[in-house]
Amino acid sequence: MTATTAPADVERPAHRDPDVLRWLGAYTASTTGDMVYHLALAWAAVHGGTPAQAGLVLALSAVMRALLMLGGGVVADRFGPRRIVISSDAVRCAVVLGLAALLALTSPGLWVLAVVALVFGAVDALFLPAVGALPPRIAAPAQLARVQGMRGLAYRISVLTGAPLGGLAVALGGPAAAFGAAGLLFAFSLPLLLTLRLKPLPTDGTAREGTTALRDLTDGLRYLRRHRVLGPLMIVVALSDLGFVGPLNVGLALLSDARGWGAAGIGWVLAGFGAGAGSASLVLTVRGRVPRAGAVLSWTIALGAVSIAALAYVPRLPVAVAVSVSIGLLAGLSGALCGALTQTESDPAYLGRVTSVSTFFSLGVAPLSFPLTGAAVGLWGPGPVFTASAAVCALGGVYGLLTPALRRAELPR
Repeated sequence: MTATTAPADVERPAHRDPDVLRWLGAYTASTTGDMVYHLALAWAAVHGGTPAQAGLVLALSAVMRALLMLGGGVVADRFGPRRIVISSDAVRCAVVLGLAALLALTSPGLWVLAVVALVFGAVDALFLPAVGALPPRIAAPAQLARVQGMRGLAYRISVLTGAPLGGLAVALGGPAAAFGAAGLLFAFSLPLLLTLRLKPLPTDGTAREGTTALRDLTDGLRYLRRHRVLGPLMIVVALSDLGFVGPLNVGLALLSDARGWGAAGIGWVLAGFGAGAGSASLVLTVRGRVPRAGAVLSWTIALGAVSIAALAYVPRLPVAVAVSVSIGLLAGLSGALCGALTQTESDPAYLGRVTSVSTFFSLGVAPLSFPLTGAAVGLWGPGPVFTASAAVCALGGVYGLLTPALRRAELPR
């Protein structure tokens, strides 16, 4: 598949660039479809087997995604991210629509859901590094921070609309209808992706001759280790995610139970976090650039860690919601800056592999803290566990501030 190349013209703001808007529309549709798919899979698995079997089916995607994520970065760099994103969405569309038809006509066993979960996890391992490597090929370097803000807003829209849409589809037509809706959303993204015009960057659509995938992977890891900004940035990502995801997922449910806030309390705290993260994305979308990006990134992670620790000690729900808004603001800003710095600092030939390493830490390694967080809260209560997790997160911010190259990193003007 040959990518269409954009002509050299006057730089346009990302929110007025048709290619960026097409990419954003495709990303929103695909991410919303992903939300609907996971809700439908959870519902079908719970009603098709025992709770343990349902948990196993749901875990298969995450395990497969983590195992193949680094390889997905190699594939994106070898063959170009555009064709990988298009191929991934096409496979997801076909698989999910096929499952919808199968469920409408018959009652397959749980093993069918397990196979679909495995396939979906493998495709996600290709899709995520590739979609992260696309923005530099459709937007000027000075617009990448704004693109990350727009992407953050799109993700929040997908979170807000995906779950209700999936729930409505299940209520009206069962899992078959929900899987069908997810497949149609994946299908909607395809024509938008096919009409993208790409800037000519090295290695788009070309495979490296005479090298193996393993050699490409080790070459990418070596590139990261030697890079003065990207190497430390990956350490910051790993530490901040490791300290962040446990409290804001498993820990939050246990904290709400201990405080007597109930399920509604979890919803309010998560809504506060979403509002804060969405506001940060909106500010970055409008502003377009943050001076001293490396220093701001590190400071927001360190200050966000303080908010995470504080969340465990507030006695009243309204105060907890206010704290969660601050966590969302700081996490949303640091996440967008991390994405923008990754894309502007990386050599285009390595961008897929660099993105895969960052995503591997966020979606592969960090979730491993879930059972540990749950067990620790059961033993010592939420306060010490939130504080310890916040310390790990703060360590990432402090490390960034103590690394001169990262602290002084700037986004292009």
